[in-house]
Amino acid sequence: MVKRTNHQTPKITVGTWSWGVGGFAGGDAVFGNQLDTQDLQEVFNQAIASGLNLFDTAYAYANGQSERILGELIAQVGRDKVLISDKFTPGMQNDEVENPVIEMLEGSLERLGTDFIDIYWIHNAADVERWTPLLVDSVKTGKIGRIGVSNHSLAQVKRVQEILAPAGLKISAVQNHFSLLYRTSIDDGLLDYCLENDIQFFSYMVLEQGALSGKYDENHLLPADSNRGKTYNPLFPALKDLLAGLKEIADKYHDSPAQIATAWAIDKGTTPILGMTKVAQVEDAAQVSAIQLNQEEVDHLENLATASGVDTKGGWEGQA
Repeated sequence: MVKRTNHQTPKITVGTWSWGVGGFAGGDAVFGNQLDTQDLQEVFNQAIASGLNLFDTAYAYANGQSERILGELIAQVGRDKVLISDKFTPGMQNDEVENPVIEMLEGSLERLGTDFIDIYWIHNAADVERWTPLLVDSVKTGKIGRIGVSNHSLAQVKRVQEILAPAGLKISAVQNHFSLLYRTSIDDGLLDYCLENDIQFFSYMVLEQGALSGKYDENHLLPADSNRGKTYNPLFPALKDLLAGLKEIADKYHDSPAQIATAWAIDKGTTPILGMTKVAQVEDAAQVSAIQLNQEEVDHLENLATASGVDTKGGWEGQA
């Protein structure tokens, strides 16, 4: 097995949250999707062909079904062609085993059909003091490359670093909700801390589960029975000006609003994680790195987002 532990990752990561059916965070419940391996074959192939070879998953996504699907797709091209990002999710662990982190890791490895995960994360900040030390034992198995934390505040990230230091370890990645509508990691200094300490910042929900993609608005709603539809459909009237601003800039560059929102996140120094379920989404994502927004455009979008008054903080996100 070739173990890929370097920091050379694509500018955009393929998110698989919406892959698979089942559980509270399955693609059916959250996104209104019903996707399995055969439905995602062309999407995966196009991602690999486009150089988007880092895939982000978690056991929490459809109770392991996202991992299974990704593993089946990877098996068709070879493990050395792909980088895998996976997570230990506090709250879903088996407390009857000595190290629940290792136990969940082993299950993920089996579903993925591999013996190594390139980036492994603690998925939330439910109990930093409990789970961070157990991450050390997981690294010692030799089955993890880089380590990171997700949904942690600046204070929590610093505490994780303190706990890891005696073992000679440190995190090299942070993964947080980050978009035009949710800039907490800028406001609290976390993004600057990451940039100053060689910690790669992965931004998820950059498009707010499609609400900033340009495909949806108050006249074109998200699937009503999905969690994202229930969350975002009532917000579209308030997002009208921001969506118009994204479209205006997109038209100027002959791009899409989704590409402009993603380019904004890259401009801030982050690595966006974009959920991809269609070949066209992969093709659009592969072209984003060529987009260069000027400061006036960045300021305009941020001002429109602030003026919307919309707060998209998720209930799963940790406190400071």
